[in-house]
This record gives sequence, structure tokens and C-alpha cells, in this order.
Amino acid sequence: MQVYTQIADFKKLPNAIVTQGTFDGVHAGHKKILSRLSERALALKGESVVLTFFPHPRMVLFPHDENIKLINTLEENIKLLSETGIQHLIVLEFTPAIASLTALQLVRDILVNAIGTRHFIIGYDHRFGHNRAGSYENLKEFSEIYDFTLEKVGEVEINDITVSSTKIRRALLQGDIETATDYLQHRFTLRGIVTEGNKLGRTLGFPTANFSIQEKYKIIPADGVYAVQVIINEMQYGGMLNIGNRPTIGGLTRVLEVNIFNFEADIYGELIEVAFIKRIRHEQKFASIEELQKQLFMDRNTVNELLISRG
Repeated sequence: MQVYTQIADFKKLPNAIVTQGTFDGVHAGHKKILSRLSERALALKGESVVLTFFPHPRMVLFPHDENIKLINTLEENIKLLSETGIQHLIVLEFTPAIASLTALQLVRDILVNAIGTRHFIIGYDHRFGHNRAGSYENLKEFSEIYDFTLEKVGEVEINDITVSSTKIRRALLQGDIETATDYLQHRFTLRGIVTEGNKLGRTLGFPTANFSIQEKYKIIPADGVYAVQVIINEMQYGGMLNIGNRPTIGGLTRVLEVNIFNFEADIYGELIEVAFIKRIRHEQKFASIEELQKQLFMDRNTVNELLISRG
């Protein structure tokens, strides 16, 4: 997959088969669109192109809203998109100038004149252009003017619920990892740099790697204890992750700390990736450190059982 960050770097194609969207999470609904994109590119002897924007439009339009969180970082989204088999990915910086483009300007200047769109595939709820005013009906009109064909892909339902990025974010904020995984069709991950902690876990027999997320817009699941898989230097380990303030020891700040099973190396300053499997309990305050330690042993047994059953 070729990645472009400037439209000027993209050489207009004679037969571009295109879709456009934010694709946050690259979830089951997105994958249906992307699969169709590749199918049509093959059938029409064209090349598949995904047009997306970053930062997310809401982050630009509402810059002071700290509640705007995304399922994936840009890097994570690019990786997932590359795994779908598309040929070209155009990631344009979303700016006030882009936001001001009308639906007509977006289609004429970018999709047609710059990319060379001959077949355009959209999702069932696609809106585009200034104030999201562009609709499917507008696209039908534009397709006749600019000589491209148009196709709408229906929604994906899981357990009779339409999959969307919004619903995945809601599930993550509720700690409902299993629903998020079902909708994503892959495991939600966090990637961060290992930092110094207070080393209390070592005294309890559960040394932890504290890590911090660089991208402030990345969504963090609800507080609690999670069964996870930890990837370090392409090696995979089981582990249990705690998200929260650690009320038993009077913690005041929210931290991410993971106990990595059968692992003892010094990894301060290194990048780790944590893939979520299930939340096993809420974070809670224990009457004593001894009570906490007792619970941690039970947590580890629970996580080990989950890791064995889930593979």
C-alpha cells in the first residue's frame, strides 16, 4: 500500500476506484466497504484508493473539546488499512480550508480532478463537504456531471445492532471489551512508552510496567483490571493490566500499569503494545495492602484461565 500525505504527491489515475471516510477503528462496517472496494477494483481493472483525513474533523472544528477521543491513532489506522489489501491511501491534513470545501468542490477538485475517480463507494450514512451537507442524492447528481459510477454499501449488524465507531467508543468507555472486539473484528490496543513507577507492585510479587500514551486523543477504556496480551519487540506475553487511580494506596492520578507474566527484563523507555481481551473486575479500594495482594493472586488465576481459553 502506498501512503500519500499531500494530494500533489498523488499521480492522478486513469481508473481510480475510491472510497472516503475517517475509518476510525477500521471496524466491521469499514471492512465491508474496503472489501467491496478491492472487489470492484479487480473487476473494473482499476486501482483501489482510500481518501481519509487527519486530524479527525471534530478535533479541528472543536479544538477545545477534550472529550473527543479516537479508537485508533493515525499510525494504528494506517496499519489496519494496509492489512485490508488496498493499493493507495491518501491521508490529507484536515484544515479549516478543507472544512470549508463544499460538497461540489470536494468531489470536483479532489475526487475527480486530483484522484481520477471512476467508481465511488460510500457507506450507508456517508456525509461530506462543508457542514456535512453533501448527501447520497448530491453524489448521484455529481456522478452524472463528472462521469463516475456510484455505489452505496449497507450497514453491518452484529446481534441486531448496527456497528459504528461511536458504539465502539461507548463500549470501551464502559469497559465492555468483548462488544468492542466483536464490532472491531480485531482486538483494541494501546501503545505506549514504559515509564518509572513507584515499584509497589514488586513488593507484592506483581511487578508492573507503567506506560504512557503519547497521543492525548487516544481513547482509554474504563477503569478496572483487564486480561491482556503484551507485545514487546514482536514477542507476545500474557498479562493483567490495571487502569485507574489505585485507591488502596491513595493514588491521585490515573495510571496504566501492566503485570507481564513470565517476564523480567528491564524495558524502561521501550515501546509496548497491549491488546485487550476482557475486563475481569472494576477497580476497587481494599481495606489493606494484604487484601489487595490476595485479590491480585485471584486476578492472575482468572486472567491465566482466560488466556488459555481465548488462545
